Amino acid sequence: MNLNSRFFDRIRVKPEPREEPVRDAPRCDHPGCAAPGLHRAPQGRLREGQYFFFCLDHVREYNANYNYFNGMSTQDVARYQRDALTGHRPTWAMGGARTTGAAPADAAPAGMGAGAFGAGFRAEPERPRHGVAALRALGVLGLDDTADAAAVKARYKDLVKRLHPDANNGDRSNEDRLREIIRAYKYLSSVRCG
Repeated sequence: MNLNSRFFDRIRVKPEPREEPVRDAPRCDHPGCAAPGLHRAPQGRLREGQYFFFCLDHVREYNANYNYFNGMSTQDVARYQRDALTGHRPTWAMGGARTTGAAPADAAPAGMGAGAFGAGFRAEPERPRHGVAALRALGVLGLDDTADAAAVKARYKDLVKRLHPDANNGDRSNEDRLREIIRAYKYLSSVRCG
């Protein structure tokens, strides 16, 4: 670095601040201390937003001994830690109802009072929605659109056991049907229907 550079002469440095005596500062809240209390320290749980004012030595002592969870049970501390994962905000399962418990089976859909359809209205359980290709594949297996993954798998196993040539003493008359069933099951497995 060239100290005789014209750029070096233009560098400005902020002068060091002078310590001015502190006026109108509250006194330290530690008993028997007359120093100014310049440092805030929280008063504790259930008193958020309220602070003690200490001098530097006493705020260090207070912080070393401070425990927010003092007086809480182990279950309360565990609940606090679990809620801290979501920022203490309520959460719901994806696609779930925003209630703490499951809705009763005869409850009306959200936003519709039971009186809109009469007292006997019952919401139908939600059925899975399948595309045209999935419905065709279910038809090949001999199932309807209400079949779940377990039913698809069970039906597939049953059909393969019945139609495979090894189970029919080498009879190959059902090979085309077996290929269709295998193709349908693979498709349903790929779209998570089976």
